[in-house]
Amino acid sequence: MKKIFVTGGAGYIGSHVVKVLGEAGYEVLSYDNLSTGNRWAALYGDLVVGDLGDRPLLFDTLRRFEPDAVMHFAASIEVAESVANPLKYYRNNTLNALQLLEVVRELSIAHFIFSSTAAVYGIPETIPVAETAPLLPINPYGASKRMSEQLLADLSQAHPDSFRYVALRYFNVAGADAGGRIGQAYRNPTHLITRALKTARGLYPSLQLFGNDYPTDDGTCIRDYIHVDDLADAHLAALRYLLDGGLSDIFNCGYGHGYSVREVIDLAKKISGVDFPVVEVERREGDPPALTARSDKIKELLSWQPRHDNLEFIIRSAWQWEQKVGERLKSGA
Repeated sequence: MKKIFVTGGAGYIGSHVVKVLGEAGYEVLSYDNLSTGNRWAALYGDLVVGDLGDRPLLFDTLRRFEPDAVMHFAASIEVAESVANPLKYYRNNTLNALQLLEVVRELSIAHFIFSSTAAVYGIPETIPVAETAPLLPINPYGASKRMSEQLLADLSQAHPDSFRYVALRYFNVAGADAGGRIGQAYRNPTHLITRALKTARGLYPSLQLFGNDYPTDDGTCIRDYIHVDDLADAHLAALRYLLDGGLSDIFNCGYGHGYSVREVIDLAKKISGVDFPVVEVERREGDPPALTARSDKIKELLSWQPRHDNLEFIIRSAWQWEQKVGERLKSGA
């Protein structure tokens, strides 16, 4: 049985990957400081509560577990916060990645899967954007991830026979486990779909719409939304690729088409049955007008086939999760 070490395994995306790893028969160990994650979300394997900045604990945990591969999800992810507090992002996303890679090399761990982002592209000239597009991030979040990708590329080039990696560039991840066991449970979510549905539940007085004058059909930003279960499957495909001897590479994770903010809001209202208030405000710094993926590469090389390329399914699964979270809070569970 192969062993997989997952940083951020109690977080939103990490927990869904832990789920598919466990279901596929891998032995999993999650490592999470629980700053945004939850113990109950790590459905398989053990959980070590620790910070990537704690080098002795990180080293000892990895040394004892002896994983065949490391999957790195632990990071700060809010674009607006990265603009206001860039040093937090360079420390948490870049310096902690550097420290993790140092430990990985010291322990001769050969396979690494990195949680990256479409934010590394900035405002691409061509949409959908391919992996070969220039990397011109326009906010510290994207820049911090771009630096981590460079660390991986340089390390792999220096040690091609003993270190190989896959970086997956996520577009907009949404939805929840189709089985209703886990979903997005951030304390202060900024993701559009989650925020809209929490507004529908009455947890916020209104939903803010950031900018209505973008060069798009309805003036709002367009994004490529990928269901979190499909993204988890992409990680499983990347892992199998590396363990089978695949070379270091980078893949977009998206469906190749997008929806505007207004379209998402309208569908969230329809599915929830709540006509919640929407307040139009100024643009949010660091937001490109449109961002969708070219995803043919991951389909061809990793044989990844998405199962949930449907915005209504994505929002409906998220709404079912939100209702379950609400009932859990009411019952005190």
